[in-house]
Parts: sequence; C-alpha cells; structure tokens
Amino acid sequence: MLNPRLAYRYAKALLEIAVEKGQLEEVFQDVQWLKAICKSNPDFVSLLRSPIIKADKKQKIVAAITDGKVNPITQGFIRLLISKAREAVLPEILGEFVNQYKAHKNINTVILTAAVPVSDSVKENIVAQVKKVANIENVELEEKVDPSIIGGFVLQLGDQMVDASIAYDLREVAKQFNNNDFIYKVR
Repeated sequence: MLNPRLAYRYAKALLEIAVEKGQLEEVFQDVQWLKAICKSNPDFVSLLRSPIIKADKKQKIVAAITDGKVNPITQGFIRLLISKAREAVLPEILGEFVNQYKAHKNINTVILTAAVPVSDSVKENIVAQVKKVANIENVELEEKVDPSIIGGFVLQLGDQMVDASIAYDLREVAKQFNNNDFIYKVR
C-alpha cells in the first residue's frame, strides 16, 4: 500500500518535531534502526499491515520491541501512527524521513554501481571528484554490485547519470551495427 503523500507528511512532521526539540540525530538513529528491523523482519511489517490484529495488540508488541531502545519522540510517533491506523505506512514513512533528513542536512547521495566491489581508495577518489565537479560539500556514497554491467561503472547523482559500463558500450556498438548504412536492407 504505497502512499507517498501520506509518508511525506508524517515524515515531515517527525523531522520538524525532532529539529524543534533538538533531538534530530537521536531520532535519525532510531529511524535507521527501525528501517533495519522492517527490512530484516517481514513478519514485523506483516503485523503492522494486518487488519486482523487490533491496535492495542499492535501497541503492546511495538512497545515490547522499542521500549528503552528508541527516543521518546520516536516512540510517541509510532504510538500516534497506530492510534490513527497509519502503522501500515511506517516503512514508507521511515524511508521518506531519511530522504528529508538528507535534504535538511544537504547530504547528496551518489550511487555507484560496479560489476565487482570497489576498493576504498577508489571510492574516496570518486567522492572527491563528485565534490569537485558538482560543487557540493556533503556526499554519501552508496555502492551496488551488478555483474550484468560486465565492467566499468555507473554513477548516479540525483537525476544525472554517467554510464561508463562495458554493457552500455556493447549496446551502443550493437546500435551502430543495426543502423549500418552500408548494408542494404531487404524486406
């Protein structure tokens, strides 16, 4: 049940209250922890989305998981979601909160896709080049491994992408062969 507008509004509210109370970093750590729980435990997400389980049971289960482990702001926020029957959207809200946190802190995420894992020195060089070329200060590098690109890399920053992969080069060569003007096309 994707609802980006709802997720945006709730994430914005959580961000604003965390900033107002001066506990943004603590709430961000809680959100990261909750995202990891949602990602690693599909049963927890199913519990949140289940219409059969009553809200008070969900409150007790979530409280058992989070008591003493998360900030009171985060705990109150989750209780609010459950009382408003919005707990099913929690994973989307957590993802949107991270996006808004990064926007608030001016952190730009660069996605590096390579065929094999990249060494730390290469990552540092890429971050330095991105900072220099794009004229940005805060860069977070997210690495993905995709053997289908064969070699090279794909670098994405926002809506801009540099595809320097061998798979891209091979596709371009195939296009050139398909559009060869010297070969007479009979049909």
